[in-house]
Amino acid sequence: MSPQRLAGLPAGRRGKYAVLLLWLALLVAAGPLAVKLGEVQDNSTLGALPAGAESSRAVQRAEAAFPESRHPLAIAVYVRDSGLTPADQARVEADRADFARYADGGAVSPPVAAADGRALLLSVPVSLDEERRAEAVGALKDRLADRAPPGLRTALTGDAAAEHDVFDAFSGMDGALLLATALTVALLLLITYRSPVLWLIPLVGVAVANQLAGAVVYLLARHAGLAVDFQSQTILTVLVFGVGVDYALLLIARYREELRRHADRHAAMAAALRRSAGAVCASAATVAIGLLCLLAADLPATRGLGPVGAVGIAAALLAMTTLLPAVLVLCGRWLFWPFVPRYAPGAADTRDQTAGHGVWRRISGLVAGRPRAVWLGTAAALAALTLGIGNLGLGLPDDESFTTEVGSVAGQRLIAAHYPGGAAAPAEILAAAETADRVVDAARAVPGVAEVGAPQRSADGRWVRVPAVLGAAPDSDAARDAVTRLRTAVHAVPDAQALVGGRTATVLDEERTVNRDNRVVIPLVLAVVLVILVLLLRSLVAPLLLMISVVLSYAAAMGAAGLLLDALGHPRLFVGVPLQAFLFLVALGVDYTIFLMTRAREEVARIGHRPGVLHALTVTGGVITSAGVVLAATFGALLVLPLVPSVQMGVIVAVGILLDTLLVRSLLIPALTLDLGMRTWWPGRLARRSPRPVPPEPDLVRT
Repeated sequence: MSPQRLAGLPAGRRGKYAVLLLWLALLVAAGPLAVKLGEVQDNSTLGALPAGAESSRAVQRAEAAFPESRHPLAIAVYVRDSGLTPADQARVEADRADFARYADGGAVSPPVAAADGRALLLSVPVSLDEERRAEAVGALKDRLADRAPPGLRTALTGDAAAEHDVFDAFSGMDGALLLATALTVALLLLITYRSPVLWLIPLVGVAVANQLAGAVVYLLARHAGLAVDFQSQTILTVLVFGVGVDYALLLIARYREELRRHADRHAAMAAALRRSAGAVCASAATVAIGLLCLLAADLPATRGLGPVGAVGIAAALLAMTTLLPAVLVLCGRWLFWPFVPRYAPGAADTRDQTAGHGVWRRISGLVAGRPRAVWLGTAAALAALTLGIGNLGLGLPDDESFTTEVGSVAGQRLIAAHYPGGAAAPAEILAAAETADRVVDAARAVPGVAEVGAPQRSADGRWVRVPAVLGAAPDSDAARDAVTRLRTAVHAVPDAQALVGGRTATVLDEERTVNRDNRVVIPLVLAVVLVILVLLLRSLVAPLLLMISVVLSYAAAMGAAGLLLDALGHPRLFVGVPLQAFLFLVALGVDYTIFLMTRAREEVARIGHRPGVLHALTVTGGVITSAGVVLAATFGALLVLPLVPSVQMGVIVAVGILLDTLLVRSLLIPALTLDLGMRTWWPGRLARRSPRPVPPEPDLVRT
């Protein structure tokens, strides 16, 4: 089937019914599968590292040599500021006896007292089974909260408690995020269209696309091993709604234009589809292929986000280019009431009668008046915003991961106040048993190691496990430096085959993995986007300008977000946020310049470079600005989630998209393009030929 006929299928007199029936069948099949997506969610990858990382190899060795180490710990903390009383100690012993029924193996180690006599710790190994572990941790929390002696503060921390707090915090958040996203999009569509009905059509379209995407991701997770966690499921919803509405806004705006040129709405939709398909498909390809570049990442949580997001983009593209046109054509012109576009024979192509045309005509006049001053001023403003990056830090401590106080964080702070900084999460050395004494001596000589425990020999006698308490908090720079020195020291022991694991070692390896991913994925994303732009615009100069602009925009977004996040109290970024934000801002932000430049290329070929660029800016200004605001708002909906990395991602991407929409696409790119003149399109044919009027396109009514 030819591209023209394919574009006309959802716009045809009979074709639209076939498309609607197909989507009805897809929805019936996809709905029951989409609601099961939570069943295949696996959140173990969120904190996982590549198998080759030293901390991962340490875990593997520990689990093989010391099977009991597989069980996550829940650590009960008891603190009385004036010193623990006999009644407090009796309560701890009673809890220890009660906790035994929730402990895997039925035994709880004796309490560990703080040197100041004000705190005690009980460590409870809980089940590997996720459901049983959740029940056990819930029961431990209830026991601690039940009739504690007055003045005795208690909390439950450790890996098991932290995991439980995450799931508690996100309980019901899928529905809250979906509701917040849908309400945000609905409100913005109402403002954009000022129509009591039209706003519903894109919203229904993206809701259907979201169901289809959820069903496909579920099937891939169930049968093809695709990793899905709550992060990727959250981003899936945001992407489908944000990108889907963007495509809907672009198509509806072009359809509105064509309704003035064609008496028949079917012909108008066919023309709108043909004229907008290139930009929409290029946009979808940019985002989807950019997301798939994450497969080159080593960090499992980052790598798993790519395919899930790409499925969402494909579903949004499919729905917005088939379902949406079919519904629009079926309903007719009345959908636009009270601003119904009427057929106006001979209407000039250079006249745009959409809302906001006057504003964008004035902006075009500003750009046309002094293009060099405009682009230099805009670039300077973006460069100034980058200074805010200094407010950001990399590495989010565990006790700052939630937007509200949770039990596991409160427990960590109590431990930090009464025990050595690394007592709750000591480094763990795994070494050959015959070298145990030399490994212990090497570890004790390392600056930053506060205490080295006695070696514990494995059942088969081959390995020993040595706890090393660090003098600093587990997430601190000082602790990471101490682990680096510790690794150097124990690796130097001959025949020890020593590995250093533990929470701090995991944080250190996570940083190194993310740094490697940044070096690999960022250039790959830039190369992919550049190739797509070259193929789309058939030029080298324009794509290079666009790439430079999006990199500058990303730096400005990080700076502006740095100011906002510092004000919100969350300036220390989770290590995976910068790379993921870069991907979204480059892939999504370049969309708006794609929409502008594809229209500019069309107009330049028809009426010349300067008038073509200015006309493209005028006619696309309102719709692209609306699309940018919608997409920024959908990412802003991430702020309803109680996890700081989600808030950080929402702020950075929302700010970046607004900068791309309001400054880069509206001022920087058009002004640069005017200043360069026809060289913008070099070495394509457009740079070497004079514009010639093109004949009007015939009405295309597909059946």
